Amino acid sequence: MATSTLNISLPETQRAFVEEKIKREGYSTISEYVRELIRGEQKKDQSQFEAMIFQGMNSGEATELTKADIEEARNIVKNRISARKKGKK
Repeated sequence: MATSTLNISLPETQRAFVEEKIKREGYSTISEYVRELIRGEQKKDQSQFEAMIFQGMNSGEATELTKADIEEARNIVKNRISARKKGKK
């Protein structure tokens, strides 16, 4: 797997925490520790996604998707995008 570099800035207290965690838990580098944190977040996101799929599959009888359903979904997305743009300004 190809890798790339990611630089982050931390307050000294957080860096000290990370360095202590590495020593205590046996990580060989800061990168190894950060990769482990990211893998944990990826697993959590995947688990949440799978739970939502399971919930949807058990939510009742399937219904036919209509043009009105698609239009409603489009409007929801447009409104969310518009709200995010307003929030960033």
